[in-house]
Amino acid sequence: MRVLLTGHRGYIGTRLAPMLLERGHSVTGLDADFYQACTFGPEPEPLSGIACDVRDVSEEMLEGYEAVIHLAGLSNDPLGDYDADLTREINEDASVRLAMLAKRAGVSRYLFASSCSNYGAASDDFLDERAAFNPVTSYGHSKAAVERAVLPLADEVFSPTFLRASTAYGNSPRIRFDLVLNNLTAWAFTTGEVYLKSDGSPWRPLVHVDDIALAYIAVLEAPKELVHGRSFNIGSTSENYRVRELAEIVRDVVPGSRITFAADAGPDRRNYRVDCSLICRTLHDYKPQWTARRGALQLYQAFCEQGLRLEDFEGPRYKRISHIRQLIDEGKLDERLRRTDQRRAAG
Repeated sequence: MRVLLTGHRGYIGTRLAPMLLERGHSVTGLDADFYQACTFGPEPEPLSGIACDVRDVSEEMLEGYEAVIHLAGLSNDPLGDYDADLTREINEDASVRLAMLAKRAGVSRYLFASSCSNYGAASDDFLDERAAFNPVTSYGHSKAAVERAVLPLADEVFSPTFLRASTAYGNSPRIRFDLVLNNLTAWAFTTGEVYLKSDGSPWRPLVHVDDIALAYIAVLEAPKELVHGRSFNIGSTSENYRVRELAEIVRDVVPGSRITFAADAGPDRRNYRVDCSLICRTLHDYKPQWTARRGALQLYQAFCEQGLRLEDFEGPRYKRISHIRQLIDEGKLDERLRRTDQRRAAG
């Protein structure tokens, strides 16, 4: 299948792109590549790509593709809270516009990177795909809004599917350290402290980045009638943890580490447990491979190999919001997160 993959230079995209190629798909990437200086370990595998902000995609750029996998966007709550209007512009408006352009260009499949953040503040009960949205962050609101806006576009020729990923973890060439398991393991490795910024009571569903990538492949290759207009929670129902349980796993994996709490640690409004059984019942080829404990071990080994330092993952080298602010301070991005070098070239 001929696929356009937005965000191919990001955390998930750098893992998904080579997997798609291995499956025999023809893949073109599209990415503004804000994080080209943030590679962790070996450089991502090269992929034919378009250097483009997702806000600037044209209908002509989408012609000839059979599927769009849309990962690109502001990827976490701190970035989402940087400017709520900007989050809406990039994560919501541009994603809905991309779906509309894809439909007009004759693209038949649209796979959207939604999130279990849609559920936001919930009870301790398991939530399946019928659960009400209750997002508590700009990021979560943007994901829920795209689902609501794009679903009505579904018809006999245009088939959107919404993949609501659990909280991701695991190693990647464009690793994120804002994710709970990645962050706890990084703190433990660099300081000896499994550092909790909340009281550890909230629930989180977890899924390895590679298992997210496998979910996109399973949906892309599934018969259309099985995934048409549907939403899927991505992960394993057994991989729901309280944050303090994750801290205990990290403590056991990282030698000599101990659990500590921030001075202002308190409850976190984001609290949800997720039932992920629907995708496994629907797409029998999808079988998540990872557990949080195995993922913590993978991360620990990667940090050993790369010699990770506290100032790396808590500073502008890898911390998304700090890196974006650094690019703005250096004049490489403007306040609307537009590349100034591209603007000068266009002028």
